[in-house]
Amino acid sequence: MNAIIGAFGTMLSYLRVFVGWILLALICLAWSIIALPAYLLLPVRSGTAFGRAGVRAGFRLFVHVLQFMNIYRFDLRELEGLRDEAGVIVAPNHPRLIDALVLLAYHPNLVCVMKSELKRNLFLSAGSSLARYICNTPPRRMIKEAIAALHEGGVLLLFPEGTRSVCAPVNECQLTVGAIAKHARVPVVTVLIETDSPYLSKGYPLLRMPRAPIRYRARLGARFNPPTDAQRFTRELEAYFCSELRISPTGE
Repeated sequence: MNAIIGAFGTMLSYLRVFVGWILLALICLAWSIIALPAYLLLPVRSGTAFGRAGVRAGFRLFVHVLQFMNIYRFDLRELEGLRDEAGVIVAPNHPRLIDALVLLAYHPNLVCVMKSELKRNLFLSAGSSLARYICNTPPRRMIKEAIAALHEGGVLLLFPEGTRSVCAPVNECQLTVGAIAKHARVPVVTVLIETDSPYLSKGYPLLRMPRAPIRYRARLGARFNPPTDAQRFTRELEAYFCSELRISPTGE
């Protein structure tokens, strides 16, 4: 009997996770149907604002559903402080695939730097184009567009590691954040992300059942002034992440 109950519980857990990802696909698809004509018809300024607000609303709904279904137990209270930011770089560590989605749910004017393959994704292409998110290639154009977005008051979301962490607590940080902050003369606001599950880490199968609920916390970290030396700043940023995340009670 216990085995049957356990198997039934596991099946329900799989079903919850599967329903969660289906819901995300439906949200993205529904928004794409709206975003494509909006991209073609609306002026750039109003279209961009509409696009970023739509992404924020859709992802915020998804985060609430994950919490309601008890797949995740989020602690995101400190992210509300991002709403007052403008013309800064938000630089989080990047342990899991869900990180960008969570952060995009917490600022109405967040500009995401995306991998080029994601910009071409059926579910993300129209929405990211309407929101004027920035492709990470080629690098020169990415930096130029990022600086322009910052000078227009946008908040740039850029992961210093460049990809999900494979080393504990963070990968080696790239120069991109420091270079953009230096040339744009803008501060960098760090976000510290901690979770107690390997689910959605690099190399972890998407459909492998995680132990739920997953504890996930994102908190605002240190604020760095605009750097004058990108290389030195990058070393300082990496050291800061290592120091803060090693003492975290939630981090792995």
